[in-house]
Amino acid sequence: MKANKNKNMNIKTIKSKSDYQNALKRLEVIFDAAIGTPESDEADILGLMIDEYEKKHYPIETPDQIEPH
Repeated sequence: MKANKNKNMNIKTIKSKSDYQNALKRLEVIFDAAIGTPESDEADILGLMIDEYEKKHYPIETPDQIEPH
């Protein structure tokens, strides 16, 4: 049985627009990683962090309902 080499993830919290851009670039590189790999785990975490940053800094307001005439 092969030993599972656990690679360290280099994940930083997203505190600035520069951090956000770097996270997006990294996610683009590892997006299609095979499930169960360290890169796949990293992609999952980055996706969550990016989503939270976007909710805070780029909120999408709910559109007004269209009232019938």
